[in-house]
Formats: sequence, structure tokens, C-alpha cells
Amino acid sequence: MGSARPGLTRDRCVHALGGFAARTAPDTGGRRAAVALTVVERDAGPVLLLTLRPSRMRAHPGQFALPGGGIDPGENPAQAALRELEEELGVRVGPDAVLGVLDDFVTRSGYVITPVVVWAGVLTEPLRPSPDEVALVFEVTEAELDAEPVLRPLPGDSETLFRWPFRGEQLFAPTAAIIHQFRELFLHGRGTRVAGFTQPDFASR
Repeated sequence: MGSARPGLTRDRCVHALGGFAARTAPDTGGRRAAVALTVVERDAGPVLLLTLRPSRMRAHPGQFALPGGGIDPGENPAQAALRELEEELGVRVGPDAVLGVLDDFVTRSGYVITPVVVWAGVLTEPLRPSPDEVALVFEVTEAELDAEPVLRPLPGDSETLFRWPFRGEQLFAPTAAIIHQFRELFLHGRGTRVAGFTQPDFASR
């Protein structure tokens, strides 16, 4: 029998990022945003924080999302991701929690998203989700993170869409694509590129 695959650890993430050259989308004057791929250490193992947006929100209502938002003037992606993480989930960590970034992802809604990898570690306070921006918080386990993606069109659609299965639901790009790159790099040591994954029409709403 072969040895088990190493689990998700901070050191493993740092090592993987050291050999990964993140791709930056060219600045064409579009809107820039950042999301936080936040790992929290629980007794049963590390988890990735994922949210569900309230159905009443104007932009992307009822969709799964990573904590994040627009980059304010004077901010870099890491600063924006940490600010949004605190605003949305009440998780406050310092700049040393930022391990690096993954590839920029250009969305159908006109944003250029920079995924920021944040190792929050053991939280000293419970999550405090903002009701204005978060309907539900999910703690994605390593086993759930390592689910195989689904590649097939939606009914009546000719385009092949990337879908990540999660607790009976299916997530689409950009969120699913970003999580998949996280999975590929940190669980399997593969620098898989995901910028070309097709997004469904509703991703622009």
C-alpha cells in the first residue's frame, strides 16, 4: 500500500506557493477585487471558509462566495482581502496570515479577482457573519475540498461548464474555479490554471 497523501498544513501551503508563479491579469481599467481563501484550524482538521450570499443582495444574490469585495484606493489585494474577511465574518488577522496569491480571475461581470491565501489558524473568537452580506457560513473540510469537478453543459446550453460539487449543490466559476486551483496546488502539488473555465450567464448578475 502507498503512503497517504499529506494533509493540508500551513507549511505545505507556503512550500507550494514558493514554487508557483501566480498569473496577474493585465490592468485594462476594469474593477479590481480580492477574495480571501481562508483556512481555519479546527479540532477535526483545517477547513476553508465559504459563504452564501443573502437572496436580497443586489449583486450575485443567493450565490456561494468567498469573503471578498472591491479593492479600495490605496489598498493592495491582501489588504482588501483581510478587510473584507473582517467585515463579512468578523475574522481579524494580521498581514503575517497572508501566505500569497493565486491566479487572477477575470469574471463575466467585469471584475478582475485576485485570490489571497490566508492561514487564519486557530480562532480565539467565534465567527461573526454580517447579516447584510452573509446568509450562511460553511466550513469546507479537506475531504470536501478534494471532490472531483464535473465538466458538462447545463440543460439547453452548449458550453461545457466547470462545476464543483458541495453538499448536494454545485458551484460554478469563478468561485468554483478559484477553489479548484486551491485544491490542485495545496492538496496535489499541481499548478493547474483555471482562468479559461467558462462561467454561466448568472455569474454576471
